[in-house]
Amino acid sequence: MPFGCVTLGDKKDYNQPSEVTDRYDLGQVIKTEEFCEIFRAKEKTTGKLYTCKKFLKRDGRKVRKAAKNEIIILKMVKHPNILQLVDVYVTRKEYFIFLELATGREVFDWILDQGYYSERDTSNVIRQVLEAVAYLHSLKIVHRNLKLENLVYYNRLKNSKIVISDFHLAKLENGLIKEPCGTPEYLAPEVVGRQRYGRPVDCWAIGVIMYILLSGNPPFYEEVEEDDYENHDKNLFRKILAGNYEFDPPYWDDISQAAKELVTRLMEVDQDQRITAEEAISHEWISGNAASDKNIKDGVCAQIEKNFARAKWKVHGPHPVLRLRCSTGAEEISGVPLSGRAKKPACQQAKLLPLRPQPHCCGCPGSCQEGIHQVKGPRGRQGISMPRGGLNWAFPDLAATGFLSCLTFTLYFLAL
Repeated sequence: MPFGCVTLGDKKDYNQPSEVTDRYDLGQVIKTEEFCEIFRAKEKTTGKLYTCKKFLKRDGRKVRKAAKNEIIILKMVKHPNILQLVDVYVTRKEYFIFLELATGREVFDWILDQGYYSERDTSNVIRQVLEAVAYLHSLKIVHRNLKLENLVYYNRLKNSKIVISDFHLAKLENGLIKEPCGTPEYLAPEVVGRQRYGRPVDCWAIGVIMYILLSGNPPFYEEVEEDDYENHDKNLFRKILAGNYEFDPPYWDDISQAAKELVTRLMEVDQDQRITAEEAISHEWISGNAASDKNIKDGVCAQIEKNFARAKWKVHGPHPVLRLRCSTGAEEISGVPLSGRAKKPACQQAKLLPLRPQPHCCGCPGSCQEGIHQVKGPRGRQGISMPRGGLNWAFPDLAATGFLSCLTFTLYFLAL
């Protein structure tokens, strides 16, 4: 039965687990994300393949909220550049979300495989992302976690479209949003500064994506000692707050002025002055002929392999979801008090170490070729999932965090 018997209100009308297994064959787990496990599913009657995301209710309120949120948002949207919802089942213990299966490659893999890569190729990718985001924004939906890892080619055909995935952090913009979340390297200054924010955060993230695709470098990157996450994020956030990025030679020497101008407008520090997705679609670099057709593959690929293929950036960069209230205060990062707020208590300044950073592809030659990514944590590190705050954190020294953090930590484990 399409969309199962999902009821997200007061009435509890649960599906039976057999309803899922009677209709679908679920394979092994192919990827583990912050809130869910991802399977490849096969519909028994048609043989069609889908992606299945399974959320376990016992993993906590944050997981349940993420599942409900993703269901609500995906049922609202229908766009060619957004991975479409196919089916939903809600049992007493789980949420099952079935989506279209994207069998194409991630954007980085596509670039590395090309014999020729130019600004026009990047413009084509950014145009599709902008069109999808403009559609979301017309519905007052903020994605809040746009990044290269969430952009994938729909299939392996030469002219395959780009699709956006992962909507568990997406939010309806009923007034400005206060809750900070996202992936550190893609966070807008207003999120880092813990200001109220809205749809412009997605445009900032698109600017970061565009910067990377044109140069192979992230606009904000901090080289630190291994495992020094606290200093990495603190220095990274300071640069983001200041809008401290440059079009460094030689990486940007062959990039057109129109491309640089669009990046600058997308990555405008003042969210009120930042270009909108709709306006960006009309920019000459997107809709006109301003994008250069000069081959920039060698330079971009060299930097991609240097910056993104190595495990070091993977470990430091993509904490799946960042909650700034659990890290060093923005006042300390910028050196300027925000809205006259007092300095945060010690429990919010404790040193935090991520137990399970964003998984990355293991490079397996078989399954990855078919769009399935086996997942390994960096250096094989394993961890528990703590839904509170949307992060997987370990507190190495509870004594330093104060009574409140100790109490929170204790209550969490008692609830397991």
